[in-house]
Amino acid sequence: MRKILVPLAIASLLATSACSPSQSAGGADDVTVGVIPIVDVAPIYLGKQQGFFSDRDIDLKLKAGQGGAAIVPGVTSGDYQFGFSNLTSLMAAQTQGLDVRAVAAGVSSTGKSGKDFGAVVVPKNSSIKSAKDLAGHTVAVNTVKNIGDTTIRESVRADGGDPSKVDFTEFGFPDMPAQLDAGNVDAAWVVEPFLSITRDSGARPVAWNYVDTAPDLSVAAYFTTADYISGHRDLVKRFTAAMNESLRYATAHPRAVRGILGSYADIDAKVADEITLPAWPTRINADSTATLAKLGVSDGVLKSKPDVDKLLP
Repeated sequence: MRKILVPLAIASLLATSACSPSQSAGGADDVTVGVIPIVDVAPIYLGKQQGFFSDRDIDLKLKAGQGGAAIVPGVTSGDYQFGFSNLTSLMAAQTQGLDVRAVAAGVSSTGKSGKDFGAVVVPKNSSIKSAKDLAGHTVAVNTVKNIGDTTIRESVRADGGDPSKVDFTEFGFPDMPAQLDAGNVDAAWVVEPFLSITRDSGARPVAWNYVDTAPDLSVAAYFTTADYISGHRDLVKRFTAAMNESLRYATAHPRAVRGILGSYADIDAKVADEITLPAWPTRINADSTATLAKLGVSDGVLKSKPDVDKLLP
């Protein structure tokens, strides 16, 4: 998930964020959601397939973006009515003056060390044996100064190491297996399916950073702006209800999750059958979000203390 970039004036972004969705010929509201083509967003694709959105008069369109750098400005400018982003990115947007609001849970850690959908891995012959050994080494993250930094530093801290001595460098998740194999980085934070791909090549997990940070960590959420909510309360309510039904369906039907991954992400069927799926609760864990906020401030990822209560539904 990518970092927040705000290329337009805040006032201009917020002024245009309440753009109304159009209606399809059948009277349903046309709704575009900015998503990232990764395992995390499988529920919304399943929900569209199962008719959970059309049942609520929503004609859902899913627009793939590279990450928060495209999705957050896309939502605040009105190009998308809703978006998917990690909670650290949303808190960063809030501290920059953007009044973004989560409307539904997105994805969560399984809470199980050794059985989560993200981890820090090292080559099989690496001298790094545990999280504390990451101090003094270079770790690849998909975005610097974001949720990867804060959670990895917490893993190092919890293991008795010095988190300030970890160096971070930025690569896209799909590039990390090759960077690790080439020896260009000492370790890499990867999420599924890249976690399974690197482990199949012999890499070893040394930190389960989501698990180390907080129990049942909420990682991401679906969001919009306060202005959009105030102007479209009924539509937001319907979207949230459809999203919650989608999250419950994904939780109850893991085979359906694995089956749909290849339709929107570059994941072949064999890998899809092997990966560890994340958790998809319908509630955002406020305690874990507060922990991310505290760590984000102390690690310098967030410039000021965010208002977690205001951000969450």
